Amino acid sequence: MTATISHPVTAEADDRLSSSSPRLSLAPVGLAPALLDGAWWPRSRDLGAELPSLTAVLDPLWGRITRVTVNPTHWPVVPRKVPVAGHVVKVGWFLPEQDAHELLLLSYRVGRWNLLVIPPQTTPESAARLMAAASDPLGTSTASRLMAEEARSRTAYEADRAVEAVWDSEGGHEAGGVAARPGVPAVTVSMPQQPMGR
Repeated sequence: MTATISHPVTAEADDRLSSSSPRLSLAPVGLAPALLDGAWWPRSRDLGAELPSLTAVLDPLWGRITRVTVNPTHWPVVPRKVPVAGHVVKVGWFLPEQDAHELLLLSYRVGRWNLLVIPPQTTPESAARLMAAASDPLGTSTASRLMAEEARSRTAYEADRAVEAVWDSEGGHEAGGVAARPGVPAVTVSMPQQPMGR
């Protein structure tokens, strides 16, 4: 499954999409396990509202999701149980034991999966980079490390843009593109012929 990043035109369109299509990217099946099995970009920090659409996609792929754990650092409310299509998912939380940017999903007798949780307010460009990194089957980064790397990258990008804006405001670029360099005159030198031998 690949990243699904939509750009709704209105808030109404966003509300309609929020219950039907989770923004999700999963690592390919059958390859060596990485630290993360993919990434999830919820539209809010309301776990009770976001989990049903996520499990609707994952249940057919991974088996019925029966339990989810989170680190409550980024979730204002962690419900104990969330009703999803035809069953209930139990929700637990761990502070020091679980990465603050990770969601752990368990399927009874089938397996366990770790997803990077991308903050809802993340820009689409950053989310796409994070989804690709978390879905890399050879990935060796934890969820928090990926978030820290993206934050550093974003800070560097914004600093470069600020420097460029100052440069432009001070006349750094001429209208119409790159300034023409003055021509360098061509120099031709003729060497006198020297007699050979004695």
